[in-house]
Amino acid sequence: MIVVTTPTGNIGSQVLKDLLSNKEPIRVIARDPERLAPEARKRVEVVAGSHGDGDVVTRAFQDADSVFWVVPPDPRAASVEAAYVDFARPAAKALRQQGVKRVVGVSALGPGSPWATHAGLATASFAMDDLIASSGVSYRALTMPSFMDNVLRQAEPITKNGVFSLPIDGNRKLPSAATCDVARVAARLLLDHSWTGVASVPVLGPEDLSYNDMARILSEVLARPVRFEQISNDAFKARLIGRGMSDAMAQGNVDMWIAKGNGIDNAVKRTPESSTPTTFRDWASQVFRARVTP
Repeated sequence: MIVVTTPTGNIGSQVLKDLLSNKEPIRVIARDPERLAPEARKRVEVVAGSHGDGDVVTRAFQDADSVFWVVPPDPRAASVEAAYVDFARPAAKALRQQGVKRVVGVSALGPGSPWATHAGLATASFAMDDLIASSGVSYRALTMPSFMDNVLRQAEPITKNGVFSLPIDGNRKLPSAATCDVARVAARLLLDHSWTGVASVPVLGPEDLSYNDMARILSEVLARPVRFEQISNDAFKARLIGRGMSDAMAQGNVDMWIAKGNGIDNAVKRTPESSTPTTFRDWASQVFRARVTP
């Protein structure tokens, strides 16, 4: 039995889709089961509720061999620790009680690096990884750079004004990964019942690009000028708070981007095992253009 959290989320829905073609029994935890695709509802067992709820995860993890774990966004959390570590505490307890063998979780790049203790959301992810591993499960933390798909959050300024912005040097080259590739790696690990122990699995995409590189590629794909603009940390934080994010979570985002600017995402060298196939040009052509073109 494989349990999938966030089955209607960006990554979780793609993991579920990849798993559905196999015969493995699947159970999902869903706040709103009606959002599940019809083909998924016919195939999976559904436990309704939040996977931050102890009673819900206790039921969901019963007789489970493997769990796909993602912390859902909580922009109004009182702290990054509350959003990640406190949310995961009931699950860590249930994993131990129910005897789950393996967990595959979505985390961040850079655990053990010089920036790991001051990286905001990433630091909280590392603490969450430690908590889950302490439950006694075998654990694979998928350590992620920024997702290509995050550029969709700025689709409106790109299409209206030809610009997108973040608090980082536009020439800093960084890895990035498409969520479809992350989902494939996760599904492969969930279907493999042979691995044991605790380890990180970097998912780095095929190349390092700067945001200026991404702007150039978007310009070519969309056939219109697009540029990247570095903004200040204060301006970025104000933008997040203006969208309803708590001060603590906004600062956690800023601290993460400072760490990225200092090299936390470059701490792991790309290998054939950590490379994934989707290029940013592929993603922009197949995903971004389809979302912004009528």
